[in-house]
Amino acid sequence: MIFYKKLKPIHAITFDLDDTLYENTSVIVKAEHSLIEFMHHHYPVTKSVNKDFWRAQQKAQFLANPLLKNDMGKLRQLSLESGFAALGLSGDELSAAIEQCFEHFYFQRSNFCLHQSIHSLMKALSDKLPLVAITNGNVNLQQIGLDGYFSACFKASTELPMKPNKAMFAAAQVYLDIPSENILHVGDNLQTDIYGALKAGYQTAWYAEDRKMNIRTEKTQVLPHVQLSQLTQLLALI
Repeated sequence: MIFYKKLKPIHAITFDLDDTLYENTSVIVKAEHSLIEFMHHHYPVTKSVNKDFWRAQQKAQFLANPLLKNDMGKLRQLSLESGFAALGLSGDELSAAIEQCFEHFYFQRSNFCLHQSIHSLMKALSDKLPLVAITNGNVNLQQIGLDGYFSACFKASTELPMKPNKAMFAAAQVYLDIPSENILHVGDNLQTDIYGALKAGYQTAWYAEDRKMNIRTEKTQVLPHVQLSQLTQLLALI
C-alpha cells in the first residue's frame, strides 16, 4: 500500500466494477464471440456479414447521437436494430431479433463467477459501512452475485454521463447523504475513476485487477490518495 495523500475518516465506499473487482476484457471478448454464434444460429442471414459490418452500425449510431457513448447498452440495441434492418428484417421479426440478441449478449457479458475472496471482502466491508457501485459498464450485479453487498448501483446513461463526468459521483453522494470528503472511491482507471472522483471531492484508492500497477506507466495527471496492492487492504483503511 502506497499513500500519496492523507486520508480523512471513511464513512462509505464507492466501487468501480469492471477491471477493479474482476478482469473484464476477456469476459467481453467471449460475450462478443457468443453473440456472433447466437446470431449465426438463429438468424442465418447474419452469416453474410462480418464484424466490420456491426462496427459500422455502431459507428453510424454514435455519429448520429454522440451522447450514446454514455449508454453502451442503448448503443448496442440501436446498432442491432439498424444492422438487422439492413439485412432485411422488419416488424415483429426485427423486434424479436433485437431483443433476443441483446438479452443473449447481456447474459453472456455477466456470465462469470467471482473468486470467493471477493465475496468475503465485500461482505466484511458491507457489514461495516455502506457500499455503492459506480460503473461505466452494464454488468448484472445480481447475476454475478454482488447485488447483496451494494445498497445502490449507478450506471452510466445519457442522463448520468460516464466517468470522469462527476454526475454519477454526485448522485451517489446525494444518495449516501455523506460528505464527499468522507467517501472513498475505489477504481482501476486513473482517468475515469481517480480523476473523476477527485473532481467530485471524493477520496480515492487505485487498484487494478487486469494489469500490473505501475503509476509511472499510466496516463494520468493526478495521484490517488492511496494505491493498493491488494483489495483486502481496504479493511485496514476503515
